Amino acid sequence: MSLNALRFWKAIRNALVHRVLGYRVRGHHAFRKVAFACLLLAGTTNAALPVEAAPASELIRPHLNVEQTRIFRAWFVRIVDEQMRQGPSPRWFQQDCAGLVRFAANESLKVHDSAWLRNNGISNRYLPPEADLMPEQRLLAQEWQLGGGKIGPYANAIRLIQYNAVAVGRDLQMAKPGDLLFFDQGDDQHLMIWTGRSITYHSGAERLEGNPDNGMRSVSVRQLMEWKDTRWIPDAANPNFIGVFRLGFLAP
Repeated sequence: MSLNALRFWKAIRNALVHRVLGYRVRGHHAFRKVAFACLLLAGTTNAALPVEAAPASELIRPHLNVEQTRIFRAWFVRIVDEQMRQGPSPRWFQQDCAGLVRFAANESLKVHDSAWLRNNGISNRYLPPEADLMPEQRLLAQEWQLGGGKIGPYANAIRLIQYNAVAVGRDLQMAKPGDLLFFDQGDDQHLMIWTGRSITYHSGAERLEGNPDNGMRSVSVRQLMEWKDTRWIPDAANPNFIGVFRLGFLAP
């Protein structure tokens, strides 16, 4: 590649990075448009997604090894399934789609002793093994990247994706249990979780007194692909479906 061509592509890349990182000023529609510009520049619909435009200082590196990641995924799915089976845990305070991801990730990294099981109402039968984690690894889901060098225990859906996840692609078959499906509706973003058997999420609706609806939902892939509201279909043909993402502290 010639020097001029290299400079041209660097200029394009930098412009895209600037626009992606400035989505809050221009609105979320710009975020999605830049995402697809990245896809076009990459020449594929599966390789490049907006989270990859985060600054180099904030690029995610795996913090769990392969075995730790396998165990984390098992606990993450188990905890998500328990929220669906029992209803949201009293220990889960911020109940929305991103809150489900944060809660399940944080609880997955804890020591699952008898006190933990009792507090979460989980049987000690058929449990995943315990991961041998260092103290700093257990804090990974309490120290989310927020952008601008900031970290904290709370990250909304778009920050979870932009600063704390890596792109997998826009083909659902590439997802592993515990991976995230990210949808962008312009002013609203939504996360769903692939459990390996179904797609589970929290609707984000506030639970009202006397209303039995706790916001938890679980659907099969087939059900979701046949929804009349096509905004939520996880297919590359749906412009609202940005893709499958993986928590950045996990091994590939």
